[in-house]
Order: sequence, then structure tokens, then C-alpha cells
Amino acid sequence: MDAVPKKPNADDAVPQQPNRRNFLGKSALLGLTGAGLTLGLAGCKDEDAPAKAAGGPAAAAASPQALGHEVAPGQLDDYYHFSSGGHSGEARILGVPSGRTLRRIPVFNIDPMVGWGITNESKAIMGTKADGSLKYTTGDTHHVHGSYKDGSYDGRWLFINDKIHSRIARIRMDTMECDKITELPNVMGFHGIFPDKCDPLDAKINYTTRVFCGSEFHIPLPNDGRDLDDPSKWGCLFSCVDAATMEVRWQVRVDGNMDLVATSYDGKLAASNQYNVEGAADLAGMMAAERDACVFFDVARVEQMVKDGKFSTIGTSKVPVVDGRKAANADPKTAVTCYVPVGKNPHGVNASPDGKYFVCAGKLSPTATVIELALVQKWFAGELKDERAAVVAEPEIGLGPLHTGFDGKGNAYTSLFLDSQVVKWNVAAAIAHFKGDKKAKVVVDRMDVHYQPGHGYSSMGETKEADGKYFNSGNKFSKDRFLPVGPLHAETEQLINISGEKMVMIADHTAYPEPHDGIIVRRDVVKTRQIYNMDDFPNAVKTPADSRIERKGNKVFVYMMSQAPSFSMPVIKVKKGDEVTITLTNHDKVEDLTHGCAIPTFNVNFIVNPQETKSVTFKADHAGAFWVYCTHFCHALHLEMRSRLLVEG
Repeated sequence: MDAVPKKPNADDAVPQQPNRRNFLGKSALLGLTGAGLTLGLAGCKDEDAPAKAAGGPAAAAASPQALGHEVAPGQLDDYYHFSSGGHSGEARILGVPSGRTLRRIPVFNIDPMVGWGITNESKAIMGTKADGSLKYTTGDTHHVHGSYKDGSYDGRWLFINDKIHSRIARIRMDTMECDKITELPNVMGFHGIFPDKCDPLDAKINYTTRVFCGSEFHIPLPNDGRDLDDPSKWGCLFSCVDAATMEVRWQVRVDGNMDLVATSYDGKLAASNQYNVEGAADLAGMMAAERDACVFFDVARVEQMVKDGKFSTIGTSKVPVVDGRKAANADPKTAVTCYVPVGKNPHGVNASPDGKYFVCAGKLSPTATVIELALVQKWFAGELKDERAAVVAEPEIGLGPLHTGFDGKGNAYTSLFLDSQVVKWNVAAAIAHFKGDKKAKVVVDRMDVHYQPGHGYSSMGETKEADGKYFNSGNKFSKDRFLPVGPLHAETEQLINISGEKMVMIADHTAYPEPHDGIIVRRDVVKTRQIYNMDDFPNAVKTPADSRIERKGNKVFVYMMSQAPSFSMPVIKVKKGDEVTITLTNHDKVEDLTHGCAIPTFNVNFIVNPQETKSVTFKADHAGAFWVYCTHFCHALHLEMRSRLLVEG
């Protein structure tokens, strides 16, 4: 198993490289002098520049009155906002409170800016067909969550789902790039996702080792053309993926369809809110039951059954599948699943920062259902009369409740889709009211948002370090909030100050459609690289002597270096019909000094960051002269940074 990094220290200074602003200021004229024109400009470094650090928790410790959204020019945000990108297939990074877009991370989509889906390295991660073309070119990301240590984010990984093709991706937080993608077998509509926070049996393993994945659409198992006309034989699988290897460890077959996923802080329980407990294939059938459920999984019991060989496999998949349906789990003392009845068609399940409760939002019911995890454990021990007895509160909070965030002070914040509101309510008061105290004041505050909120989440709210500063309301409609740009509108991310008794709206931020869930992470948690290590790339072109052209039959391999403002290979000659692979290493060591590489008419465009190596393969299927040029501004002589590709007929 990969080593787990130590928890970042707020006072740790990040080693600095020279930045591009200093580089351009000191070296632009140098590039005009003879020998300096080719490969001699990378070493300029401002020795007097102080090392800059992202800052620790103190940077975010503002008073309630001071919490605004303005960030002065040259100043940094207090938080990272990691967001899904919806059917763009990407992930996104914004600053909070400013709302400034910092980065778009291609994951399941093709991105010609960075070359994702174009370079050989990215295609290997995304997955290809036998002919080398991408297996999928679309994606639908809904939920992004970070890896944990000691109940909070450790800054190591982000995990994100693809609902269309049932894939899970991992993003390295030091480079903010996807490094693994896994397709879940026998799953359709992979929606909910959540990492575990601790091993269920060994408390010393207090960091993420598993990621749980819920499937929303029931399908024939296997889905190979059988049982097409008999949905009663279809099913859904809950999957467990190894966080380090990204291989599927096991799956559990359940009754009903799964929506989102939550995990307990002790690692013993995972859960998914469910709709369609009826197992129907049409809307009328899906609405027949009075209640739906939140299904809990006893992780240790599932893994013991796998260890004992008490599982089956489905189709060609070798992944162990345990039966978690009600009929096979009638005895709580041996059951692997517990179906807790909740309001009809719930949407969202979220864990409270104190580790005691999961909250399911009712959607069609104007309620939120509070489930006490200790009582779920009592049910698994055979000490609770029924599953419903694990419910300790079910307050009426408004119309269309969807998702809940927490402030770490005992309050919950739930988005109300139909009311176009965010409601603040107190969990302890809701429990007291449920027990009969009619004087308990459950709802603390309400705020109109614009319009129809979907996901909502608070700063550090999915951790034990929920700090009660900001709540982000992700609204599905913006209508009249922004300048009109045609029929497709931007969506609205509204930032709310929740540090006081009353919520205060402080900013409208635009969002390109269509983000869903996200997390708001304190900036000291995130430790990124400024440049790559060339030694991390086995195919790196390290010296001018390595810069060469090799031919093996009709396959041509071009090994090239880039260093502002030139490529090391002025002329590349190939023949029509050759398969050409270009490997490019960026030799600049200056932070933010990225190079691009584009070849007209061959569909080639990608970037290499400082000290990074990437490669691309294409067919030289037409003759002519083609300028290979740098697409990413890097130098005063950026326009002159070119090579010639000569394809002989």
C-alpha cells in the first residue's frame, strides 16, 4: 500500500522555483543574443525572492463581520473549492471566497488545451479500443470527494464519478491531474461516491483505503442481452474500490436503486440513500411504496464473507459479489445490509461532523431524516426492534430538500429545491422535537437563493474540522441574475456566510453548466508541486544527445526537447504513411513556464509543463510542410518557437 503523507503543517514552507514573471523580466532580452536563442534561458532565478506559502488555518480565521467575498489583487483565497463539472466530464477548482476559476481538470472528456485524450499517456489512463482510439469520449461527473486522515482531508487524492459510463477516477492533488480511471463491472448509472475514513477493524489505519460507489440504474446481471423483458430479474450493485490500486475489491447486490453515499468516521459503516425500493421499471411503479430507504453496509461483514468465499461472480467479471438483498439478510446478527425506511424519493445522505448521524433529505417529502449510527450498529447486533427505530428525528424543513451541509456547531443547512431556499436547522432540537418536545425550535433561519438549489455544502463540512464559515448553494437556474448569453444560461453558485446566527448572502458566482456536488477545503491542506521531476518520466529526453529521430520500418520515433524559445529538433523528416510518435520533454525549470506543441492538419495539440514529458502518436497520411509550433505563451520569442515537419510523398 502506498505510504500516507504526514498531515500538512501550516508553517511548512513550500520550496520555491523561479516564477515566470521574474523569468520573462530578466531573460526576454537574453533571448535575442545569439547562443541564448536556443536552449540557454531556463536557469534564471531570483535568489532574493522570498519563498511564498499558501498559509495555514489562521489565514481563514476571520470574524463573522469580516467574512466577505472580496480578495484583493495579488492576495490568495482562504479555501479551494473542488467541484464536479457535470456532463462536461471534468472537475473544476475555484477559490473561495472570491469565486475565481483556478483550473479545469479534464477527466473523462477530451481537452485540447492540455492534450488530455490526445497524448499517449492520457489515452492510456482514459482507456482505448484495440485500434488505439478512445473507448469513450463523454463523461458526466457529479461528485468529487477527498481522501482522509484522522477524520479530515489529507491533501492526497480526489475521487470523482462518471455517471454515464460508470467509471471512477482518481486525481492527484499535488499536480491536480487524473492518474487512474476504473470502469465498474455490471454497473450502470454510477452516481454516489465516498471514500472511507478509517479501517473497520484496525483503528491505526485511520486514512482512506477504500472508495464506495453506488449504482442508480438496475440492469440485467450480466447485461449481455438476457432478461431484457423481465425487469424483475434486474439489479443494482454497490462497489468497493481500493483507493491505492483503483481495483474493484468487491460488490454487494441490493434491492432498490442507490443515489448518494456516505461513510462513518470509524470506518464500520457505509450507506446509500435509495429510491425505487419497489424495483420498478416505470414512474408509476417507482411511486407505489410509502417510503424508500437508506441502506447501510457493515463493511467488515462484507469483507469477511468475501474472505470466506461466500460470494458469486457475474458474467466475465471476477469481482466477488455478496448478496445484500433483504431476503438474504433477514437475521440482523449475520446481515451485511440494513434498510432504514426514510421519506419517499430521498436525495442525498450526509454525515454529521461529530460522527453520530447520517441525514437523508426527503425531496418529495418536506422532511430530513436523522439516523443515529449507534442505533444502526445495535440493529446489526440484534438489539433493535426494527430498522426504523434507528431514526431519531424527521423534522419538516421545507419543500424539496436535497442536500445537507454542517457547520460543526450542531446546525445543518439543507437546500430546498422547490422553495428556492437554504434552511438552517438544529440537529439536537430536531431530535428533541421528535421525542415530544414541541417547544424545541428546529428551524433557525431561512434564506432565499436564486434559483432552485441542488447541491449545497459547507467549508470543511464533510470532515471533523467543519468550521462554520461558508456554505455554497449550487443553483440549477440563474434566470435573470447575469447578462443574457443566449438560450443556455450560466448556473449560479451563491456563497453564504454562515458564521453568525443569521445567514448572509455575500456573492453570486457564475458556473458553466452543469456542476453538481463539491467540497470546500482549507488552503493549508493542499500542497501542490510547482514543477515536475524529470526523473519521474522513464521516456524523458534528458540531454541534447538524446534528441534524435529513430526509424523502425514505417514507425518513426522523434525524441525532442523544448526550452524557451526553441525546440531541439529544427527539422523532422518523415514519409507519407509513417506512424509518427513525438516524445517531448520541457527542460525549463521556471514555475508556470509551460510549452505547447501543435501540428496543423494532424489533430495534434498538447502541453508539457516544466520538467514534464509527454508523447503523441499520429499517422502522417498526407504530404507537405507543416510548422510544429508552441501554443502556450512562454517567451518574448514565443511566436518564433517552431520546428518543421516535412512529410515526403
